[in-house]
Amino acid sequence: MDNPSTQQSVNTNNATPHLRRVLTVWDLIFYGIVLIMPIAPVPMFGIAQMLSHGHYVSTVLLAMGAMLFTAVSYGRMAALYPAAGSAYTYVGRGLNPHLGFLTGWAMFLDYLIQPLLNAIFVSLTIKRFLPQVPYFILAAVCVGLMTALNLRGIRTTARANIALLAITSVVILAFGVLAVRYLFHLQGWGGVFSFQPFYDPKTFDIRYIWTATSYAALTYIGFDGVTTLAEEVENPKRNVMLAAVSVCLFTGVVGGLEIYLGQRVWPDWHTFPNIETAFMDITQKVGGPLLFQALGIVLILSCMGAGLTGQVGAARLLYGMGRDNVLPRRIFGHLHPKHLTPSRNVWMIGIVAYIGTLLVSYEQAGEILNFGAFLAFMGVNFATFWQFSIIARPDYKRRTLPDIIMPLIGFFFCLWIWLGLKTPAKVVGGIWFLLGLTYTLIKTRGFRERPMMIDFSES
Repeated sequence: MDNPSTQQSVNTNNATPHLRRVLTVWDLIFYGIVLIMPIAPVPMFGIAQMLSHGHYVSTVLLAMGAMLFTAVSYGRMAALYPAAGSAYTYVGRGLNPHLGFLTGWAMFLDYLIQPLLNAIFVSLTIKRFLPQVPYFILAAVCVGLMTALNLRGIRTTARANIALLAITSVVILAFGVLAVRYLFHLQGWGGVFSFQPFYDPKTFDIRYIWTATSYAALTYIGFDGVTTLAEEVENPKRNVMLAAVSVCLFTGVVGGLEIYLGQRVWPDWHTFPNIETAFMDITQKVGGPLLFQALGIVLILSCMGAGLTGQVGAARLLYGMGRDNVLPRRIFGHLHPKHLTPSRNVWMIGIVAYIGTLLVSYEQAGEILNFGAFLAFMGVNFATFWQFSIIARPDYKRRTLPDIIMPLIGFFFCLWIWLGLKTPAKVVGGIWFLLGLTYTLIKTRGFRERPMMIDFSES
């Protein structure tokens, strides 16, 4: 099923040392949970409640449906192409190299927006503690700190991730216990258990649900990170898919429970004093200043970590494109002689992120990020359908459900969510996509030449 260029790439890689297959499925699941964090839906609570008119939990569960089908597609493609690059590799090798480049271009938009998105939220959260400090100064400090750390080559260690996950879990568990206690004391078991967060006939409107689901899908961004370890996991044909699906389920169930309790504690979604940091007001309501401060610290640390990861990912993606001469090598392929980091790329992304914090809202940044993410998700779903249903090996016995129905459901579900993005996100994302399309048209002389496949493992 591999095309000649794929075989050549595989043969070339055989000359280099191979990673050992030592990771179990539980290692992958834990890695995915650390990557997304159990607190993922919390930063979006106020905005998502407003967009959905009080149905945030329903939109998170709807988005989980799209992610589950997509997770299966990612797992199946990872079994075929266990290489770095994720969606870029799967679409480029499984569908078309030109479409693969455009998928990589969309991925880069995600990486570029991540530090911007997290810098906005961290700045707004710190402002809750230090209201006298101007926002533009907090944003400058936040982006500056991320940039300085990445310039020095400092990376978040696995031990730090585990510690952060443990602290986050304790805070979320404390919130859950205190929220149930608060609701039971106020209304008894009728306050704890209610169908209203899922469906309120007074405010339910499918148009609002559609728009809010495209935003709530941010909860799951990053689940595909487990596929980057496909070369190091035991039995990748089974375990990568199982881990990706498990991470999506865990995120949807745990995150859904968090926001369900939040909706019950504060059902009047249009009365938040600070919509961007609304969940902090909920924690103060059920746990007082101590829980308020604990959640604030966890959110700051989590978002700073995510912003660092996004900035370094974008810088290394640019470096990979520069090293392989997809972009000008002299600018983007430069490494700092001492720290061996793509310092020019880090600086560029830091500057763009800071400018973005002053021009773009948290909601707008999230929707722009989803523009690229769901283009990539659609590409992986369709590549799975194409590989297993259209160009499968002659001796392969096609199965209707996993080979045709499931990837196409994933594709159209992701398309439905993508179409629900607001117009400004579509305009910005569309301009970005057209820039990538124009660039690859020039670079490949009107698609007459194959675009160079970037080796992400070297980035």
